[in-house]
Amino acid sequence: MARKYNISISFKLIVLMSLLITLSLGGMIYLATYYFKNDNIVRAEEITLDRASLISLKVKTDFESIIENSALRLEKAISTKSETPIFKDNDLLYIGQIHQTLSEKPEIKYEISNTQSLLSMGLDKVNSADIIAAEEDPIRGGFNTEIKVFNGSLYFNNPVIGIIAPYKVTAPGNASSIMLIFISMNRFLDAVKSDTIYQSFIVNGSGELIAHYDSSLVAAKANFKNMPLVEKMLGSTADNGKIAYTDSNKNAFIGSFRKTGFSDIGVVTFVEEARAFAAVYKIQRRNIIITIIIINIAIILLYIFSKSLTRPIRALSAAANQIKNGDFAITLKPTTRDEIGYLTESFGEMALGLSEREKLKSALGKFANPEIAEQAMKGEIQLGGERKYAAIFFSDIRNFTSISEKLEPEAVVDFLNQYMSRMVHCVNDAHGMVDKFIGDAIMALWGVPFSHGNDTENAIDCALNMRKILLVFNQNRGGDKNPLIKIGCGINVGPMVAGQIGSDEKMEYTVIGDTVNLASRIEALNKPFGTDILISEDAYQKVNQTYRLAPMRKILVKGKKKPQQIYAVLSRKDDTTGIKSIEELRKVVGIEHVDIPESDFLEEETKYQILDETGVKPKQNHEKLFHKKEVLYEILD
Repeated sequence: MARKYNISISFKLIVLMSLLITLSLGGMIYLATYYFKNDNIVRAEEITLDRASLISLKVKTDFESIIENSALRLEKAISTKSETPIFKDNDLLYIGQIHQTLSEKPEIKYEISNTQSLLSMGLDKVNSADIIAAEEDPIRGGFNTEIKVFNGSLYFNNPVIGIIAPYKVTAPGNASSIMLIFISMNRFLDAVKSDTIYQSFIVNGSGELIAHYDSSLVAAKANFKNMPLVEKMLGSTADNGKIAYTDSNKNAFIGSFRKTGFSDIGVVTFVEEARAFAAVYKIQRRNIIITIIIINIAIILLYIFSKSLTRPIRALSAAANQIKNGDFAITLKPTTRDEIGYLTESFGEMALGLSEREKLKSALGKFANPEIAEQAMKGEIQLGGERKYAAIFFSDIRNFTSISEKLEPEAVVDFLNQYMSRMVHCVNDAHGMVDKFIGDAIMALWGVPFSHGNDTENAIDCALNMRKILLVFNQNRGGDKNPLIKIGCGINVGPMVAGQIGSDEKMEYTVIGDTVNLASRIEALNKPFGTDILISEDAYQKVNQTYRLAPMRKILVKGKKKPQQIYAVLSRKDDTTGIKSIEELRKVVGIEHVDIPESDFLEEETKYQILDETGVKPKQNHEKLFHKKEVLYEILD
């Protein structure tokens, strides 16, 4: 049988010390990493905010310069009416004057284009009318003297920034004409260029991407309003802020924003935590490797030390397992003069004591039920009894007296031992307890001292198994020296008193009561009825749905006024090949049955009467058959 526990002291010692070292060094690594990481978080927040602030300042200055230069260039072009203005700044693509009256819609009044730059983009002119129609909201804001910045990439198929600014202001909050300016994003590319860790971009108040190191995003007119950092900026009244967030891919970031103060645009700078804390994680990995090395060295040293401690303990453990398996031949000898050596010596003495006790228990178990023997060894057996509801079984060898007369005493004992061994095995297999042997008879109990819940069924199964075993046993038997064995079994169920009977010096565990007596009488009826297994009416009520049972003639038992119906057990109903009639039973078992005269049932003391088919006592002229002392039973006609 495998051991339930197989964790050695050596293993526990190694685990404990390794755990202590791991917790100590792990705690140090955690604290160092924690404080170092917090310091890097603060530093990352400061760097992103500083970077956003610097870019914001430059962006504001550039936009203001672009508007100022564009206004001068437009005014000069209008005054000189130059059709081919010279653009010194290749990033400046288009400048247009949009005019509007109370009765007219906005329209281009004058425009100049950087023809060379437009041609490099595959354009020959700017469709200003379409732009005015598409950018209605920013243009309306421009006539209200507001400056608006938007992404104009879709009109140029390239990353382009659009600016609307008032040109001719007639009154506060009112402009008669505005400027429409387009400038290449390249103007701001250096400002938002990504380095190895930190990244920046520019958005307007609608979340539209104005400038980004990835020009394809600008060209696609991406909108970042749902980005946590941009979302916070758009909803914040402060001009700057910082936030730690996680994107949809579960990547963690630290970022800051800074509003430029020009129009509604702002600069966002962020860094991925994994990259910002790369140095932290590198130090952490190095410390973990050092910890693993230290733990491995500690494990090796602890293993060498623990071997000298655990070797004798392992020997004790093996000896204990040997005793558990019933082997008490222990040869342990102390190898040290410490506590373990003393324990080894005491263990050997204990094994010797257990060996003597087991021998006594084994010997006692052969003369009593093992459960009773166990209680006796524990000193739990007391004189007295208790009321039990149990099944009682009696079996007897037919014609044993004539069989024994033909055999030598040694042969009788040998033949009985062979028979009893098989029958006791049947009782044990059916969870029963052999109470005693009465010569060739066996008395067995079910439900005493413990019930298995189906005691009556177990008792009948035991009897059926005995029938089957005897059929096999008798195949090699026959003749005076090796006679065939036929038995009768009687089973009853009911209340009885179970307990120790005798004295303090000599006692026997058994059961007594009317239920026991009736079971004995039922067993004796197998011969006149020509059966091998009989059960009482009480037993029948419990098992009639389980077994094939045949009713026999009623009997009148001494001390009972009501006739008793007896049943012969044929087979289990779930056994499709089982015996189905009395005639088949007698044929299978080998019972030669003839009607026996009632005079053959005269006994020295009769305990019952057999009634006739109508349940009536025999007529007066038949009563003379029951003339010896006291009638044991009466068979009714």
